[in-house]
Amino acid sequence: MKSREELSQIVMTIFYDVDPTDVKKQMGAFGKVFNKTCKGKPRNEIKRWRIALEGVATIAGEHSRNWVSEADMIEKIAMDVSNKLNNSTPSRDFNSLVGMGAHMKNMGTMLGLESDEVRMIGIWGPSGIGKTTIARYLYNQLSSSFDLSVFMEDIKELTSTRRVSSDDYSAKLYLQKQFLSEILNHKDIEIPHLGVVQDRLNDKKVLIVLDNIDQSIQLDAIAKETSWFGHGSRIIITTQDQKLLKSHGINNIYKVDFPSVYEASLIFCMYAFDQKFPKNGFESLSWEVTNLLGKLPLGLRVMGSHFRGMSKQEWIDALPRLRTRLDASIQSILMFSYDALCDEDKDLFVHIACLFNYQMVERVEDHLGKNFLDVRQQLRILCERSLISIVNGRVYMHNLLEQLGKEIVRHETGNKSIREPGKRQYLVDARDICEVLTNDTGTKSVIGIHFELSGLTDKLSISERAFEGMTNLKFLRFKCMYCNGSPKLCCSPEALNHLSQKLRLLYWEHFPMTCLPSNFGTECLVELYMVDSQLHKLWEGDRPLGNLKHINLNMSKNLKELPDLSSATNLQYMYLSSCSSLVELPSLNATNLKDLDISKCSSLVELPSWIGNAMNLCFLNLTGCSSLVELPSSIGNATNLQVLKLDMCTSLVELPSSIGNLHKLRKLNANGCSKLEVIPTNINLESLEELHLCDCLMLKSFPEISTNIRLLQIPETAIKEVPSSINSWSHLSSFGMSFSENLEVFAHALDIITELVCKDTEIQEISPSVKKFTRLQILVLIGCKKLVSIPQLPDSLILLRAEDCDSLVRLDCSFHNTKNLLLINCLKLNKEARELIIQTGTHFAMLPGEEVPENFTYRAITGSSVMVNLNKRPLSKTSRFKACILLANKEDKEKQVFVRKNIRIWYLIMEKHNPGVFVPCRPTGYSPVRYVTEHLYIFEFEGAVASKELFIDFKVDHSDINIKGCGVIQL
Repeated sequence: MKSREELSQIVMTIFYDVDPTDVKKQMGAFGKVFNKTCKGKPRNEIKRWRIALEGVATIAGEHSRNWVSEADMIEKIAMDVSNKLNNSTPSRDFNSLVGMGAHMKNMGTMLGLESDEVRMIGIWGPSGIGKTTIARYLYNQLSSSFDLSVFMEDIKELTSTRRVSSDDYSAKLYLQKQFLSEILNHKDIEIPHLGVVQDRLNDKKVLIVLDNIDQSIQLDAIAKETSWFGHGSRIIITTQDQKLLKSHGINNIYKVDFPSVYEASLIFCMYAFDQKFPKNGFESLSWEVTNLLGKLPLGLRVMGSHFRGMSKQEWIDALPRLRTRLDASIQSILMFSYDALCDEDKDLFVHIACLFNYQMVERVEDHLGKNFLDVRQQLRILCERSLISIVNGRVYMHNLLEQLGKEIVRHETGNKSIREPGKRQYLVDARDICEVLTNDTGTKSVIGIHFELSGLTDKLSISERAFEGMTNLKFLRFKCMYCNGSPKLCCSPEALNHLSQKLRLLYWEHFPMTCLPSNFGTECLVELYMVDSQLHKLWEGDRPLGNLKHINLNMSKNLKELPDLSSATNLQYMYLSSCSSLVELPSLNATNLKDLDISKCSSLVELPSWIGNAMNLCFLNLTGCSSLVELPSSIGNATNLQVLKLDMCTSLVELPSSIGNLHKLRKLNANGCSKLEVIPTNINLESLEELHLCDCLMLKSFPEISTNIRLLQIPETAIKEVPSSINSWSHLSSFGMSFSENLEVFAHALDIITELVCKDTEIQEISPSVKKFTRLQILVLIGCKKLVSIPQLPDSLILLRAEDCDSLVRLDCSFHNTKNLLLINCLKLNKEARELIIQTGTHFAMLPGEEVPENFTYRAITGSSVMVNLNKRPLSKTSRFKACILLANKEDKEKQVFVRKNIRIWYLIMEKHNPGVFVPCRPTGYSPVRYVTEHLYIFEFEGAVASKELFIDFKVDHSDINIKGCGVIQL
């Protein structure tokens, strides 16, 4: 017993012809023998013996009086000894598994191993995500700390051969018998009633893993109540069904997320190459396969094993099929989840896989509301079964599950393949669609076509009778890319005459014709998406449009008119951005309209009066409507409007006083309204949070229109004063205005100004009083040609941007909290200023330069990549770096300095011995405000590296820009 306590050795008890109680209390025949043995022994030794015997009696073991056959008992004891010895051998089974330590840590709080309470913990996620593997790892790590433990594998399979229902008493008895025979290691145990589990285990600390539970009866039979088990017990349940856990009162639910890209690569490589990185020459192939499998551990394991030992050419030959087909072993496992659904939920699953993955829930409901009784509830069921996820209102299905759905539509009931594509419900494979559209083989079976044309190298001409047989077609989506500057998809007007009258979705990018046919059916139409089309008009005459909810004709530059849309009483979203030829908006019943985007409709002169009937309008974008002279007073009736964008409405002179009725307006943008003179007074937009009036050159006053403003921007205006009450605006966190020598007139606002902009070409110095702006976060100096130096700035400063300041030499300041230093085209900066910028700990900096400074330990004078040898020991979980790159125009481009917003710089970190696998970084990249040649771009980032030898490659997303040189230093 001393060895058990001090060395954790195993003690097994056998009570042969003796009662454990007699041993514990030294009574009966055993007590007589014990007392005889104690004669002449020291008291302290006798005391030790008594304590040891009391402990022995409490250890569960075999009692000979419980056995009919002594031979059976001996066989059982021998088996127990063998099992104990096997279990005492250290396990190496999990040494190569990726990410288990992180899962253990993440579940630490849920497990609460230090607590004596009984806990049930659910492990929830889709098929193949690794739930069972995690549970096995936990069991391996924890089981030795419990009196009894059991891992019941795949309970779903255990009960699949029996008919199970909520009141099936015999099924519960069967499950309890299986459970107790495993946890007690007693094969022929008999269970007379359902209270046996509680009777046998309520004083035992047990670890129970119930793997792949799919019905509540399974939990009710084995672990209905926590009171069935002793203090400190833990019951771990793996399942795909979150609702099942919640209905059982289990709130400790661990959702298993997909591994990171880095972890996914490790998993794949361990199975494919038996090492953590690809073999030489297999880097790009390994990366593509990992990407195709979408980080699903099951797929990574199965396909890693499949590719093991194959030659490079065999890999290349296998990839085309992997891109479009599921491996049979992966499919068989994923099918379990699908097969458990009712027929209607199966149908919704296939709809999403083929047509509506990545779509907003609201849009899925709009399109499928007439097919299904309750789309939202059914989506919730698919979520609970881990077949989809819904994030920020958008539906996501894993790409392997999407592949499963597409595979299902290739087969009839009974798993018989439908060899003719035109007889399937959905067409999603590019080759199948090309065959149907060119050979006229579509039938009434086809209800949906989703055609990604990105893989086509040549143009495709649709046959004139291609749609004739597809009389039940409801969803038509052509996502078209350009081929040599023209659309890849060609279609004659005659072909469209045969489009189904049941069409709900017409999604056709770069639509090639000027008008839809006269017999185009609109009665069932829910969504019309024809971005960048050649349309001059939609159709002739009035049409029934009672189901139409979405119109998107953005960038249809030739669109001159729209038909009467009065019958579109359910229209909610209309997007007409950059329809630059559109002169007027059509008649419309706008009662249900929520979003209206007519930005950059530069020929539009006025808004129609129906805008006042748009009682549900939340978003109105008029940006760039340069011919718009005024807003109708009826706009004040759109009382649910929350966002109004008027940027660059350069003909707009005043806003109507009726905007005072827009009590829900949160954001008003009027930047660049160069003729705007008047904002109404005596109004209270109580919900207004953001007001943007930059570059409103004629605007002289700013009335108190809301005291709840959070963000106020008035740079480059003629505003001479702001309301005296501005200091009491408790929500104001960002206030930007122009910098000038006359700022003293805003003395009452100095403590709240957060942004200053100066474009004064004559200013020679910035007054040291700028330090009085104690909340200043952003200082922008553009075109200050005579400015020589910048004084000490407030410690609150986050961003300094000085651009085209030709005379700027000195930075007479230091930066403590500044995150961005942008010195663009400030070519006279002295050496001290440059050193200050380089050495300051900023997120991002820009300054003139022709080569990467020597400060950066690892440099490439030419090229976009460097090798880095980390010198800090030991490696931390993340390593921080500062990088510098020099950008230049490509040789075939004329050397110039030009502005291009939205360029992006990013970087890839790879471990030297694991090429092709990218280490997770943050941030993932930077987007400079401007690209300028002969400038250094300096930025910081960190990566979760596990090796001291790294390869860092820098990228820029512009075909005309080269990375001329780069450098890295470890922080």
